[in-house]
Formats: sequence, structure tokens, C-alpha cells
Amino acid sequence: MRLTSIAVGTALPAIFLASVMYGQRTNRSSAASASAAAPSIAVVNARVWTGDSRRPWADALAVTGERIAVVGTSAEVKKLARPETRVIDAGGMMVVPGFIDSHVHFVAGGFGLASVQLRDAKTPAEFIGRIKQYAAALPAGAWITEGNWDHEQWGGELPRRDWIDSVTPNNPVWINRLDGHMSLANSAALRAAGVGSDARDVPGGTIVRGNDGPTGILKDNAQALVDRAVPEPTPQQVDRAIDAAMSYVAGNGVTSVHNMGTWADVAAFERARHSGRMRTRIYAAVPLASWEPLRDTVRARGRGDAWLHIGGLKGFVDGSLGSHTAAMLAPFTDAPNDTGLFVNTPEHLYAWTSGADKAGLHVIVHAIGDRAIRAQLDIFARVAGEDGARDRRFRIEHLQHIAPADIPRVAQLGVIGSMQPYHAIDDGRWAEKVIGHERAKTTYAFRSLLDAGVRLAFGSDWFVAPATPLEGIYAAVTRRTLDDRNPTGWIPEQKITVEEALRAYTRDAAYAEFAESEKGVLAKGMLADFVVIDRDLTRIAPETIRDAKIVITVVGGKVVFEGSQSAAR
Repeated sequence: MRLTSIAVGTALPAIFLASVMYGQRTNRSSAASASAAAPSIAVVNARVWTGDSRRPWADALAVTGERIAVVGTSAEVKKLARPETRVIDAGGMMVVPGFIDSHVHFVAGGFGLASVQLRDAKTPAEFIGRIKQYAAALPAGAWITEGNWDHEQWGGELPRRDWIDSVTPNNPVWINRLDGHMSLANSAALRAAGVGSDARDVPGGTIVRGNDGPTGILKDNAQALVDRAVPEPTPQQVDRAIDAAMSYVAGNGVTSVHNMGTWADVAAFERARHSGRMRTRIYAAVPLASWEPLRDTVRARGRGDAWLHIGGLKGFVDGSLGSHTAAMLAPFTDAPNDTGLFVNTPEHLYAWTSGADKAGLHVIVHAIGDRAIRAQLDIFARVAGEDGARDRRFRIEHLQHIAPADIPRVAQLGVIGSMQPYHAIDDGRWAEKVIGHERAKTTYAFRSLLDAGVRLAFGSDWFVAPATPLEGIYAAVTRRTLDDRNPTGWIPEQKITVEEALRAYTRDAAYAEFAESEKGVLAKGMLADFVVIDRDLTRIAPETIRDAKIVITVVGGKVVFEGSQSAAR
């Protein structure tokens, strides 16, 4: 996701008036009373994977209020049912804790659902044609954004403004590559932003230039030159995007997300919380450089509740492999004079990390290339050494292309690997031409990291990839690339098991937001967030996992999604 401007804002959400540390204090009296009352929902005849090492499997559960009252046998749960209880006969289907997507850009994802869809455009002609068709339905002057194109679909040639100028004469276009680390502007957008042939280069970014000036491609920090010209969406538009995002993730079994966003996002989430529209639990991270306002907000108003809480800070070391802006120790195989870039200096990253850690905040940093990962590990080690032992749960987001020597360091420092398995089967189609086979051996190194003792938290990076945990599990277990050219798996030695992948999407993802006492496992007293899947993922051929379907999604004891296969009284 591209860097966003740090706009702290003046109004702090009312939800944080209660100075309660999320995960440190829970309403156990309500949990106790829940077990005594009649269940509102009972699920029987299921394969319940609890995620709880004390009882990994069961065949039924009951819910009272927003919490789980019983996890056990169908016989004991049926005895608790009353006429008002909704009984779901799973018929052998699988039940798992609600999936927690540990890395999303929720608002952008919601907006992207209604924008031009370019992710699977396989040729320049198809790319241009979709933009032409979308623009034809817009009023003059309306901006075209999002898009999520992937130039690797047609062999790697970057698009240019002259491709689309003739089909978008009345609309500025500013559409991002699917990783968010570079975007394409048409001439109208460049004019609106004042980006001409004399535009100066930007530290931590690149303006791609041709014989007649900027081609329209701007990478990483340079994207801010056009970002500033894009009209801000209205609060109503943002609210609609969030509602659309909540519907989308519920349909994919996601009950909680970790949002990597801005203070404006937090304000929008608070509107949804205040109006009773929340169907997805949100851990809302804000930019790392704004650690001081976050410190002050937490001190004054607390961290929120189980629906919306704060305390996390998201920073960036580098860009992405697909944009050739990941910071690598050695040059790219296909660009021998290029080792990528840092979008923030190590000095700034250290200062922000140190300040945030001293304030007791949660530091979450994007690092993709091996040089970027090593730099951030060095910073984490320095800060932890200076500030002393505490439960800080540092995270590295993506952790994609790690040097083998740094794998044990991640475990030794207690750093959480927040990773997105879908990227492995997407990038695996082309990554070796960029970094070669040897470095690819520890690309998305799930097996090596788990074996070293690293805790993994899985997510999607939506909008960059779809927020579909079932596809993520499929990716982690099979590593079969999207083009099906690796039937036994790309770098197959990095495969993991279904249960390991489930833990990364549930129990350990909850740990990655300091919420393991509230969710991530199915046990008495925990929040009633769970998903019914149409088949037991542990008992089917791994290559068929991607064919599984979400049948029911429950958040806080309420059904937020229901497919056509559910059976209930």
C-alpha cells in the first residue's frame, strides 16, 4: 500500500472515552451469565476446529449473547436448546474461529469494489478497453482511481499515459498497480497535479520518464505528487465504502481485520461504531510517524473496545518487488544496477520506533526486501536493548524476501511475521526473473520461519490481494502458483499444514493484536466469532481447498453472512 499523508485531525473518536486497555479487561460477568442463559445459536453435528490446544476438536458449540457458552458434543448442546434457539445442523461441515485478516487497507478496498477492475486484464488492449468502458459511464471531470492493475499479466511492460489518453479525454486517471507501490496517471491527471517535464525527483520515490517527459508511472513516495490533486471523498462516500468492505469480508469468513491506514480511517470507523453499523472488528493502525498523537490519544481516552481499538502504528522501510522498489542486499537479477530503495531513512525509522516503544505502543513495519528486513530487525534489536524487556510484539509486515541468516533473528527478537500467503502464489509466477532462484528459496518462507519458532499472522493485504482466507490457506499449503505451472508447489519446501495455516489466521492473528484473551479460539467465554465451511479442510485433497465455500459467518453471536447451504431450525 502506498504511503499516505499523516493527517492527525482534530476530532478524536468518542469511542475512546473509556480508558480501557483492550484485551486487559473483559466483561467476565456477562460471559458467566451467558453460560446460564438459553443459547441464541447452537451448532451441532459439526467438525469444530477450536484452535484451543486443550481441546483441538469438538462437534458442537452454543452461543449466548456475544460469547460462546459451550464447546462440546452435539448431545450436550442439543439439551441446552430452547424453542427460541436457532439450531444449525452442520451435517459434518467444518466450524473454525472467525478468520482474522492481519493486514488490510479497508477503506481503499471498499472503494475498489466499485471502481474499474484491472487486476486480471491480461493484455494492454484489455487494460485499455476496460478503462474506456468504465470512463464512458462517468461524468466529465470525475477521477478514475484504484484499478489494481498488474503489468506482469502481459509480460512486464509498464503501462504509459499515451495508452489511455485517447479513451479518457474528459477524466483524470490515477490508477494503482495492485501492490499500491506505483500508479499510472493519464495526461489529465498529470496536468491537474502540476507534474510536467520539469518535475523534480522525490526522495524514496521515482518518476518514470520517457523521451517526452513523465510516462505517467510514479513509484512509492513520488505518488504523493498526484495524490494531493485527487479530490477527497465525502464522509458519505467513505461510509458506503466501509459498509461494502464489511459485506465483502463477511462473505469470505473474515470477522476481524487489522487496518493499515490513517487517522481519517479511524474517524470513519468510529462513525460506523457509533451508528451501530459494525459487522467487522477492526484493529486500526495509524502512521508510525504520528506516534506522539497516538500516545496522547491512548493516554487521554484509552484504546477502544472489541469492535474498534487502536494502539498500533504502521511504518514503511521499502517498496515492493513488483515495482522494483524493494530494498535488496544484491541487485535485481533483471536490473543489475538497481537494489531498490528505502522510502524512509533508517534514522527516521529508529526515532519513530524508539519513541513509540517508550510510549508502550505497538510497532508494525512494512519490510519486503532482504536489506529492508535486516535494517528493521537491527532497529528492533536496538530499541528492545535500550528499553528493556516487555511484551512489545514487534511485527514485520510481509517479510517476503528474507536472507537465510536473518530467519533465526526474527525468532530471537520475538518479532511476529505478518505475512500474506496469496502473494506467494501470485508473485511466484514471475519473482525468479527478478531475484533469481537462490534468493527465491526464502521468499514467503513459511516453513523455515515456523521451524525457527516465529509466530506467523496471516492476512491478505487487500486491496492488493483478495481478502479470501480460504485461498490464503490453499496458497500456504500447496504453493501452487495462480498460473498452475507449479503443480507440486513453488519452492515446495516452504509449504505448511492446514492447521498451521488456520492458526495463523485465527489464534496467532489475535495474538498479533494483543487480543488472544478475547478471540482467535473457540472456547467458553470467548467472543462468538466463528465460520462454517462447507467441507473439512483437513480431510480433503489440498489442491481442492480453494473450492471450499463459506456457509455462515457469525460475529459477536450474530449472523453477518449466510450462504445457500446452511441448515437451521
